[in-house]
Amino acid sequence: MREMTTMNSIGWIRGLAMAASVAIAAVQAHPLAAQSLFDPVVKVNDDVITEYELQQRERFLKLLNAPGANRAAAREALIEDRLRAQATEAAGLELTAEGIEAGMTEFAARANLSKEEFIRALAQGGVSEESFRDFVSVGTAWRELIRARYGNRVQISEAEIDRALAATSGASGIRVLVSEIIIPAPPPRAAEAQAIAERIAATTSEAQFSAFAREYSATASRDRGGRLDWQQLTNLPPVLRPLLLELAPGEVTQPISIPNAVALFQLRGIEETSAPTAEYAAIEYATLAIAGGRSAAALSQAASVAARVDVCDDLYGVAKGQPPEVLTRTSQAPGDIPQDIAMELSKLDAGEISTVLTRGAGETLLLVMLCGRTAAINQEASREDIAGNLRQSRLAAFADSLIAQLRADARIVDQ
Repeated sequence: MREMTTMNSIGWIRGLAMAASVAIAAVQAHPLAAQSLFDPVVKVNDDVITEYELQQRERFLKLLNAPGANRAAAREALIEDRLRAQATEAAGLELTAEGIEAGMTEFAARANLSKEEFIRALAQGGVSEESFRDFVSVGTAWRELIRARYGNRVQISEAEIDRALAATSGASGIRVLVSEIIIPAPPPRAAEAQAIAERIAATTSEAQFSAFAREYSATASRDRGGRLDWQQLTNLPPVLRPLLLELAPGEVTQPISIPNAVALFQLRGIEETSAPTAEYAAIEYATLAIAGGRSAAALSQAASVAARVDVCDDLYGVAKGQPPEVLTRTSQAPGDIPQDIAMELSKLDAGEISTVLTRGAGETLLLVMLCGRTAAINQEASREDIAGNLRQSRLAAFADSLIAQLRADARIVDQ
């Protein structure tokens, strides 16, 4: 419920004093006002809202320091409460006294007060216990109605939880447009690969770099001249970020030695974006060792595996019956991931695979699969917490839709 705003202590005291002074001033200025307190001011279908209820709700909103706490806001809130009450009554939903008391206690706890302390504070501001009880009763019954009516329609998938965990609300970030070349360099060819890499590093031509990529690179991007799509800088390995920031468009990094290979990157573009930048606390990935290095047989086996798996869990079936060291799955901080694996992971979305890297003097092909990324801002959040928040958000959307429909169908008349 939008009215149920958490109060801080300073705001509460300030609001209480203001509401109390307003209430006293109103009585002093209008000694005969009590005669019309229970006159109807709005009719909602067959129910009425009285002047007394309107004044009580306005004071209550001011005590809560709610935005726009005025007579018009109080009127709108009470109209919606009448519609909620009518809907719950039509559904045959009734609250127990214990349920109402629990709701009052929970609401008071938002102000770090007991229910009794909260009621006394309300009384000092001119709000009755009964007004508070009515407010809580309607809200509690409405939430029960929404859960009963829409609960089975709200199903949160694991993929949605993964996306929520990865979501952050950071400030603007930097994204880069790069091309890559990774030259296989097993021990017998290490010197040759290094010489080729040094020649490539001297180029400032995008066309020439692309030609080198098609000729020498072992990556999947070789057919595109090594060109990669725009990437957030924070997705790249920490060791690579400062190297790219030092380049002007067209320039190439110095050769970067990684196990059994040499890597080079050409900067094609860089820009600041308004999109949120994700800083990752951990990256989970799996590796599958395939005998044969970059032989045709090993690459064919890797392609077969890639076609059969969608998520990291599927790799357990592939590795069944093989030695435990064939399949590894780990979650590491970005800075702790081996440099060559980090470079490959930066190009992948969850469930995607790279077959560029090798181990054991180039005799073992290393299939790398990204399982998922956990944003730093959310590393302490449990999957259960995230699922609960997503569920409440969906239910709130259903509730907003229902109240809008009830209002559209209602007869609302000022008296």
